[in-house]
Amino acid sequence: MITVWGRASSVNVMKVLWLLDELAIPFQRVDAGGVFGRTRDADYAAMNPNATVPTLVMPHGYTLWESHAILRYLCRTQPGGNACYPEAPEARADAERWMDWTLASINEPMRVIFWTLVRTPEAERDMPAAARARDAAERLWRIADAQLAGRDFIAGEFGLADIALGGFLHRWFALPIERAALPRLEGWYQRLLERPAYRAHVAVPLS
Repeated sequence: MITVWGRASSVNVMKVLWLLDELAIPFQRVDAGGVFGRTRDADYAAMNPNATVPTLVMPHGYTLWESHAILRYLCRTQPGGNACYPEAPEARADAERWMDWTLASINEPMRVIFWTLVRTPEAERDMPAAARARDAAERLWRIADAQLAGRDFIAGEFGLADIALGGFLHRWFALPIERAALPRLEGWYQRLLERPAYRAHVAVPLS
């Protein structure tokens, strides 16, 4: 059976669990990272020298780290994966640019907001930094909102671009912050909430 190392509250672990559930692939998850530790133990470092989560371990012993690499690998090797990761070069590039945009653009401001408001004690919070990050994130979410004009999902059909961004999208709507009215973004979020795997692994209480 496929094993995923990583705590369920990690946005990067959520991506992998969501995809596995979408593809109806059995898996087991082992707590690691955060309060669970383990990521700096020698056996874990042998699988993932970065001491991060998630780490994927396949039944034949192959290990892989970095969440987006894991998503691509699963889609290329598991039954039904092409439905989430199209073969056509333009369609694949469209999905991949949004996956890269997730890491290069939206990840950092969303990380700052989340860590400030959820994982930092109130007395220690840098609220000006969180406010700047909120403004930066809203500018980026406006780009996604514009992209959604005339389409249900970020790259047209549901797939890896939605899975890459979906955790941050949930946090955007769940965090106690002011948000501009972005109807297309809100509609996309509601469509993702219709997916059982998204509700099970991603649209969960923030922690």
